[in-house]
Amino acid sequence: MYYTSTRDSSVKVTAAQAITNGISKEGGLYVPCEIPSISRDFIKELSELDYIGRAKKILSLYLTDFSEEELDYCVGGAYAAGKFSAKEVAPTVTLENGVSILELWHGPTCAFKDMALQLLPYLLTTSAKKTADGKQIVILVATSGDTGKAALEGFKDVENTNVLVFYPNDGVSAMQKLQMCTQEGDNVAVCAIKGNFDDAQTSVKEIFTSDALKAKLAENNMMFSSANSINWGRLVPQIVYYFSTYCDLLNQGKIELGDKINIVVPTGNFGNILAAYYAREMGVPIKKLICASNANNVLTEFIESGFYNKDRDFYTTISPSMDILVSSNLERLLYHLSGDNDAFVNDCMEGLFEDGNYTVNKAVYEKIRGIFEGGFCDDDATKATIGDIYKRFNYLCDTHTAVAVTVYYNYLRKTADNTPAVIASTASPYKFCPAVLEAVASQKDSGEDGFALMQQLNTITDVPIPAPLAAIKNKPVRFDKVVERSDMTDVVLDMLGI
Repeated sequence: MYYTSTRDSSVKVTAAQAITNGISKEGGLYVPCEIPSISRDFIKELSELDYIGRAKKILSLYLTDFSEEELDYCVGGAYAAGKFSAKEVAPTVTLENGVSILELWHGPTCAFKDMALQLLPYLLTTSAKKTADGKQIVILVATSGDTGKAALEGFKDVENTNVLVFYPNDGVSAMQKLQMCTQEGDNVAVCAIKGNFDDAQTSVKEIFTSDALKAKLAENNMMFSSANSINWGRLVPQIVYYFSTYCDLLNQGKIELGDKINIVVPTGNFGNILAAYYAREMGVPIKKLICASNANNVLTEFIESGFYNKDRDFYTTISPSMDILVSSNLERLLYHLSGDNDAFVNDCMEGLFEDGNYTVNKAVYEKIRGIFEGGFCDDDATKATIGDIYKRFNYLCDTHTAVAVTVYYNYLRKTADNTPAVIASTASPYKFCPAVLEAVASQKDSGEDGFALMQQLNTITDVPIPAPLAAIKNKPVRFDKVVERSDMTDVVLDMLGI
């Protein structure tokens, strides 16, 4: 299995090279040169395995330059007993007949990013030994809330790595900010920027592709890599849990082998739903991929019209991890659906950079409409859904999962498509206590600290407070710097001491 770049089809690298580099030198994203095809028998075999076994089987199709021993080490270490609070790692639970929830937030940071970022340090250090010649790996991260903490936790004190995280100062929840700013580890650093996630993400990409900066790092035996979903090593582990949820439905008797399901994903950067697209292309029987957005509904408009336009009002919402107007992983989808046409992708990305928009051609648009549905909701609808789902099913969901639930039931009313559905649940509700408390108890934000709010939510719902969040209470704040976006390069060099 080799990988090429969305912006240069002449590129051909191994999985280890793609993971170590993070992004191709011309700014494109690595994609597999071919998507593996699996059989029904393969799915049946997976259904008899635990999550670690399923992950090894699927990852071995993509990471062909990893030995069996290396995969055992990586996967076994990432999902070892005790790292996730759920025995199944990513359990599929029933909401009501025909609707299931895939809980992806049982890891050490209580968000779905743990599913990949517990594994990525193993993949990256193993890859670096093959390709990086002993260099120190500098992990740059832009985060809209959850990726930053998951990357910090995954890479803390990992040998020969440094992790530098940038987040929008006013664009994450109080608990997300506290998780990052109290992070332990000798090789981690965190900095807020004045701006939104798109500002942070754009600047990180610019830093990645700066020849002068890369040369500066090389002088110090360092090189950049990424823990964002632009890195294939972040994306490929996410494919696993869509296979796993299908296997869970089989084992629960909810479907028969070969039955189709719908997948509903709350997403801003398009990585989580793109992993579901890869699972579908590989052979998981998925009918529709339903893309759920908040008020920043750039993806809904794109799916419905084929027109992508980032020049629009930006909203800071109660589902901050989706407050994104530039969905990086969409570039990978464009490459695949255009028949691996790097010129087409370059035209689209040039239009996005220069004009703030692009429009796909009819052939690509028709493929998108055949696979995806889009929908969005605002904060009021999100809170109404949290309250309604808790009242009807005694199930407490966070502000991102609630967006997906809202969009799914709107889709169901519109289409009457009763195909069994799985809704990806991406975070613990305790990470967003003010909004969740208002939804279930009509309690306006009192301004109390997050730990008092967690206790109130626990008292009202009897849903256990996740241990990793409770443990933050007595940790000192280590990082409190806030800078302009234009200062990010200097911050990187200062953090690295070069």
